Amino acid sequence: MNQKVSKNITTIIFDLGGVLFDIDYSLTQQAFIALGAKDFQQQYSQQMQHGVFDEFEKGLVSPAYFREVVLKWLPANITAQQVDNAWNALLIGFPKEKVQLVKRLRNKYKVLLLSNTNDIHLPAVMQMMDEAHGEGAMKQMFHKEYYSCKMGMRKPDLVIFEHVLKENSLNPSSTLFVDDLIQNVNAAGSIGIQTLHCTPQVNLFEYFEGK
Repeated sequence: MNQKVSKNITTIIFDLGGVLFDIDYSLTQQAFIALGAKDFQQQYSQQMQHGVFDEFEKGLVSPAYFREVVLKWLPANITAQQVDNAWNALLIGFPKEKVQLVKRLRNKYKVLLLSNTNDIHLPAVMQMMDEAHGEGAMKQMFHKEYYSCKMGMRKPDLVIFEHVLKENSLNPSSTLFVDDLIQNVNAAGSIGIQTLHCTPQVNLFEYFEGK
């Protein structure tokens, strides 16, 4: 890949899952199917989510309510803890080399995190980060973290991008947003933010080479 980060960029906003933190949605699908869920692929996928997942990512419903809804799709003997375990099955981890990349970028840019997540995934991610990379690892990487479930809004809604821009007094044209989902990239681009669609063909180390 020949593309490089633009010289006028002063702030980088990273997505988390699928860009920095490795995830595999199929693992959660498989885990719920193993518990006896019917038609789970239709209930949940990366691109189109059942309404309760959407609400959960915005923090509009509690973990308890989320579990209650999901348990209705499962056999009667399944527990709330089994739901959490299956829900978190997609979480793989944050590779050490990407931790080092973000820390290096932080020396030159304002580095923010903007993630669609929920109140079951988020504590699990934090625990994994602390165990793998040391306590408080996330705060050592990002100047500020934004999580949809704490904000009442989620990507690709424009309001979440506008909120981050305003709170940090950012110029969209000198801000780079990196995400793996094209709908989020397109939304950010529509308000003038510079974007990088992080597909499997994109090598972040090459893109930020020398930075």
